[in-house]
Amino acid sequence: METKVHDATSIVTALRGAFDGGLTRPLAWRKEQLGALKRLLVEGETELLDAMAADLGKPAVEGRLTDLAFVAAEIDVMLRHLDAWARPERVGVPLVQQPGHASIVREPLGVALVIAPWNYPVQLLLVPMAAAIAAGNCVVGKPSELAPATSAALARLARVHLDTRAVVLVEGGPDETQALLEQRFDTIFYTGNGRVGRIVMEAAARHLTPVTLELGGKSPVLVDADADLDVAARRIAWGKFLNAGQTCVAPDYVLVHEQVAAPFVDALVRTVRTFYGDDPKSSPDYARIVDDRHFERLTGLLAATSGTVVHGGDQDKAERYLAPTVVTGVGPDDPLMDDEIFGPLLPVVSVASIDEAIAQVSSRDKPLALYVFSSSKTTVDRVLAGTSSGSVGVNLTVQQVAVPDLPFGGVGGSGMGAYHGRQGFETFSHRKAVLSKPTRLDPPVLYPPYTKLKEWVLKKIL
Repeated sequence: METKVHDATSIVTALRGAFDGGLTRPLAWRKEQLGALKRLLVEGETELLDAMAADLGKPAVEGRLTDLAFVAAEIDVMLRHLDAWARPERVGVPLVQQPGHASIVREPLGVALVIAPWNYPVQLLLVPMAAAIAAGNCVVGKPSELAPATSAALARLARVHLDTRAVVLVEGGPDETQALLEQRFDTIFYTGNGRVGRIVMEAAARHLTPVTLELGGKSPVLVDADADLDVAARRIAWGKFLNAGQTCVAPDYVLVHEQVAAPFVDALVRTVRTFYGDDPKSSPDYARIVDDRHFERLTGLLAATSGTVVHGGDQDKAERYLAPTVVTGVGPDDPLMDDEIFGPLLPVVSVASIDEAIAQVSSRDKPLALYVFSSSKTTVDRVLAGTSSGSVGVNLTVQQVAVPDLPFGGVGGSGMGAYHGRQGFETFSHRKAVLSKPTRLDPPVLYPPYTKLKEWVLKKIL
């Protein structure tokens, strides 16, 4: 749908009216809408998988695993724990405030805006929207225009399954997003890159609207000399080339101990061949680059690298196909080491020690994810203590984001705020402090005039 400024205003005004009227506050309404989201996934499964295949060449197994099943699992956690999360949380009261009862009451923020990216177009729209609904908010969802088939499918399914008085999807491009950002929301949740994240934050600042920014960055992999190289190669290749590398927590580059660099690269190349065959272009399990602009950006990086392509490099612009590619001999000033790659190009850099790897990671912006492969707990602990990142995977990649009880979010340049599981509910809630006191007992010790006796008592209890 085309959304002009006046359309955006009317949408937000209607949602605010629904919120102020109390539509979304009952837990029964929230649970019904979460159930409706699950039905949307089940009844729309074929439509959504076909749409993601059209937009990204996404294999059905990947689409089901990383989008549909992921969202369903998050909703199940919300439904299972919502009563407990929403219950007032009692806290202690200092002696000087006694008698009294103190509690934290979660209340919805109001009208939320969720702006989603294109790479996981179902998961990264519906999981934060589900969290907003679970917390009792009205919500506007903005799917990405770079995944148009999925955007259209989600908009149609939302109109069928969800309560449109409180949940609205707005399709369109930058103009529609800008029109929405001109409105006053009570919270904004954005997933994407840092450049647009700054635009979102600037727009939110005009209304003092809190923001959650899920950004990206160059997520490193550290492979020590004592790592199981075959397992490391499989798990790194899977995490990197899933969705053709278009994953915010994908391994962006590998720092491997020089003692095992050669056998690790050999294992990595063998693994890629095992996964996708000698011709990944014909593999039904390998996705495509989302659009021509990203394809040209990635092929430009590959053309400019000073490293050596030891596997892959094949490309077909007509199909937006770029092979799973491994590059060695990459220096610190190489174009592949500048910004987040967000594609199927994997630089492998040899380092003399794990301490050198930690120093290289620490010299860069804090990444969204960091991965370490080692059989030594001492080494792992050294990496954890010496680096900062949004999340860490030990002897794995990507899978940490699928644990609902772990918060998912960045730090520094990779984002602010977090969600998944209870953390998503908290992100879209206000923790209201409530203190109540009985009126039958009203000790005079706090009230003037402050006698010597009162002063003595207060010194004792404060």
